[in-house]
Amino acid sequence: MFDPKKLLDDLLGSQIPGTGSTVREKGGQAVQMAKDNPLAAGALAAVLLGTGAGRQITGTAVKLGGLAAIGGLAYKAYQNYKSGSAPAETQVAGEPELLPPPADTAFHPSQAPQGEDEFTLTLVRAMISAAKADGHIDDGERQKIAGKLSLAGIGSDAEKFLMSELETPLDLDTLVAGAQTDAQKLELYTASRLTIDPDTRAERGYLDLLAGRLGLPDALVDHVEATVSAAKVPAEGASEAAKAASKTAPNSRW
Repeated sequence: MFDPKKLLDDLLGSQIPGTGSTVREKGGQAVQMAKDNPLAAGALAAVLLGTGAGRQITGTAVKLGGLAAIGGLAYKAYQNYKSGSAPAETQVAGEPELLPPPADTAFHPSQAPQGEDEFTLTLVRAMISAAKADGHIDDGERQKIAGKLSLAGIGSDAEKFLMSELETPLDLDTLVAGAQTDAQKLELYTASRLTIDPDTRAERGYLDLLAGRLGLPDALVDHVEATVSAAKVPAEGASEAAKAASKTAPNSRW
């Protein structure tokens, strides 16, 4: 069995598979690796999750690791929302201070009622669903990924899981049901928003639909948008890597 938390780290681009170095530290190397061997240069991010859109997670969000980063960003957005601040007032471009969610809050991984690993898999599924929203991952793309995914060095079990998720039709009911608490619903949306920059109607429509199905207030969604946008910066060479790789309803509980 693969490690769900490690897979989530890989999906967020925290590590360049096979190097033990962060994408931030080895950006130039990652781009060259993408040109030479797309699936060895963080294919999980560049191909599956479309980071070729030109932005990547930066700074403390990368250093925290996938699960803590998602929880930390969701918690930060929630705190800003509760404070009554306007999203524009809380957005700091570049590298915002980000801490793991406090252990005594529902945002901390240890508080997951279904277990940390199971909820991590739910977040991975959410990211893959978001990545498929604009139709980028079609049958031809899946075949290409299947033929090269082993080069990413994530292990056969993780490969099988990813391919199964890529081939599974979107089931929003099941995805939403995977978030059992209000905090997890916000984390699921945050992970989805981290995955894509909603530059197309399909992506924006998917995120709006997801927010509605999760019952997130519009103002809270706006804070997630501001928080995630501040945690992502232009990724040098991201477009080259991508080319080489192939190319609502308010909820009173808040």
